[in-house]
Amino acid sequence: MSYCLNPTCSNPENLVYSQRCQSCGSQLLLRDRYQVIKPLGQGGFGATFLANDQGLPGEPSCVIKQLRPSGSAPHVLQMARELFEREAKTLGKIGNHPQVPRLLDYFEDHEQFYLVQEYISGDTLQEEVKLNGILSETGVKQFLSEILPLLQYIHEQKVIHRDIKPANLIRRTQDARMVLIDFGAVKNQISQSATSPSGQTALTAYAIGTPGFAPPEQMAMRPVYASDIYALGVTCIYLLTSKTPKDLDYNPNTGEMMWEQLVQVSDHLGNVLRKMLEVSVRNRYQSAVEVLRALEIEPYLDSLAKGLLIKSDNGSKERTHNYLENSAVLSNHPSTAVTSAGVAQVAAAIRARRAKTEAAGLHQGFGMAKSTTFTSNSNGSQVQNSKVGRKLDTQGLLTAYLKGRRDFALHNLNLLNLQGADLSQTNFHSAQLQKTNLQGANLHNSDFGRASLTRANLKDANLSKAYFNHADLEGADLRGADLSNAYLSNANLRGANLCGANLTSAKISDEQLALAKTNWMTVRPNGKRGLL
Repeated sequence: MSYCLNPTCSNPENLVYSQRCQSCGSQLLLRDRYQVIKPLGQGGFGATFLANDQGLPGEPSCVIKQLRPSGSAPHVLQMARELFEREAKTLGKIGNHPQVPRLLDYFEDHEQFYLVQEYISGDTLQEEVKLNGILSETGVKQFLSEILPLLQYIHEQKVIHRDIKPANLIRRTQDARMVLIDFGAVKNQISQSATSPSGQTALTAYAIGTPGFAPPEQMAMRPVYASDIYALGVTCIYLLTSKTPKDLDYNPNTGEMMWEQLVQVSDHLGNVLRKMLEVSVRNRYQSAVEVLRALEIEPYLDSLAKGLLIKSDNGSKERTHNYLENSAVLSNHPSTAVTSAGVAQVAAAIRARRAKTEAAGLHQGFGMAKSTTFTSNSNGSQVQNSKVGRKLDTQGLLTAYLKGRRDFALHNLNLLNLQGADLSQTNFHSAQLQKTNLQGANLHNSDFGRASLTRANLKDANLSKAYFNHADLEGADLRGADLSNAYLSNANLRGANLCGANLTSAKISDEQLALAKTNWMTVRPNGKRGLL
């Protein structure tokens, strides 16, 4: 089908190979290049359409955004033109981010203004909630961990989105990442119409926003960065209740949204949402960084590894989403310097040392009774489960290390707090390190072969040249960690967070990386930063 873009056309649908509209006679091929296929949505200031770009090989899909001014007066057209150019410049400036659609073209044709953008295939958050039901607290935290770094990036470009809502957030089918669309509200908008009761973006001569999602200062024509924080908070309430702002009650004295009695969340998340939804902008979080910092006070990443709890009208059910394998939490710490030692040489040296220590361990009386089994983990590789007979506390391990001991193989070190410790060149082979806090620790050239590090905190740790063959790192937090020249073959990385990690020259497969969480700050084994 070919679709006519004439706003006054009474029957815009035409046969696929038609050159002109059979109803109004308008030319159907826009700018002799774009064939419009069907409408995608109607907003308060225009409409979007799916189209094929016949000017490129393969005729790829794209989105045509048509800005339709509500009046034809000269000053209205002039302001619409300024608006159009402003959105184009904004997309051109921030569109190089993987979670923002790329701007492909923009032009004016017969006093109609057009933007051509990258087509994002997927469901909006609004569609997801309607299809799957509301999200649990874990799901909302996961959502925030994906969108807050993007919002931080946008604000750093001195852009206020001003229309964040579930309908403007798409889960991209290709990689399950969240994409923020519709940047037409970034500045003053133009219309002569009243607000729409359907939840569409409302336009006045100066103010813009969706009623209920836009905070008071934004509707009073004084938007700030914190205005986007408020809209994001309202979006979270929708994810937890499936109710839009017009379905919620408001306190008549304060103007606050009355949502707390409708959700079941922890006090911690409740406090974060409450501050995001402060009516007074001075009491609200001022930046996405502040919200991220508040969320990181609670070690919620453990619960994220358990999956999202999705509730529906038919009852409650649990299911693990591939969202956990595709979230993007931005690391605030740059990767450390890359070493130049070869992986093969490092691996051989570690194997030799491990063989020596294991042989010595058969004759040394540590008082351990070892029973070893092998189980297949979720990525198909085998992980050794060793029952260990010796448990050390934090002080005992650090004291032993200071006295020169480097062999802690087969030890139970679960839940220890070793943050910032210097434990380089240590043998942790087959040790239990589940939920152990090793954040910022120096673990250079250490042996974690067949060790269990599930949900361990290894954020910003120095793991260069470390050996992880057959180690279990499921759900481990490796954000900002230095894994240069590390040996990760056969390691279980399902749900491991590698956002911002340095994997330069690391021995790791694409299949393993697909199971882990990465983002545009992750340095790949080839030394290049990015998602691909």
